[in-house]
Amino acid sequence: MQAFASNWTRPYAMNHPGQPYEVADFELMTTILSALMWRKENGSIRMITDRVGERFYRSLGLAPIWDDGISPELDAIPYTIDPSTFWAAGKLYALSCVPAPCVMMDTDFIVWNCIQKRLEDSQLTVIHREPLTPEIYPAPDAFDLYADYTFPKEWNWDAPACNTAFCYFGSESLRQSYLHQAMDFIHGVRGRDSLIYMVFAEQRLLAMCAESLGIPIDALSTTEALFSQDQKDFTHTWGFKQAMAEYPQLRKAFCRNCTRRIRRDFPEYTRICSNIPVLRSYFTEA
Repeated sequence: MQAFASNWTRPYAMNHPGQPYEVADFELMTTILSALMWRKENGSIRMITDRVGERFYRSLGLAPIWDDGISPELDAIPYTIDPSTFWAAGKLYALSCVPAPCVMMDTDFIVWNCIQKRLEDSQLTVIHREPLTPEIYPAPDAFDLYADYTFPKEWNWDAPACNTAFCYFGSESLRQSYLHQAMDFIHGVRGRDSLIYMVFAEQRLLAMCAESLGIPIDALSTTEALFSQDQKDFTHTWGFKQAMAEYPQLRKAFCRNCTRRIRRDFPEYTRICSNIPVLRSYFTEA
């Protein structure tokens, strides 16, 4: 099964002017394991990024982890797209490069087991649905829009949002409609906010678009089950990143666990990882 990950580095450049691009050790670990585990259990995977991202991964020797290649299509994202408001727009532009059926997966999301049978009859599968918390998913009148943009009348604003850390598109018509509607919204926005606009374009809009087309939405998990210690299929570090950034011992423990998994399941990549400066200490420990 074809999957892709994406990395648009322009938001990093905006937040770190004049600094070279870099990625934290724990984020590199999940990037590596996400790609390698998908290949082991489920199919092929590619990385869609920009020239900065491509040079970065190649300089670390990581290009081989994506068996379907690494390429800089995200350089084509117009500079009219505000990276601080639409910081995950790279995912949508990457999706425009890959026809259905396909899996769109974040680099901080790992699938540990084969899930192909759970996807084969689905037109749309996401990792879980999200309740419409007003602070994150506000009412339509919260958006500052240009006069020539209006929300489609057929959208159901009560539909729970779709978390797209993992998202399977089995329907090509849905993929195209979703991208069309998301891009229309992005270009119709006048306001600036680092949260509500992006999660609307990426997650809430998908749910409303699918429902308007009569396409059922399947979910692999729930928020509660995903972060339960009992489930063994998925790891999503999104909510854990801030804690790892603030507490070195948590970060080191996580990275050591990742190191053990890479050594056990992918020993051929141990040498590559040990040559990456921010990972070297974990792979050279006794």
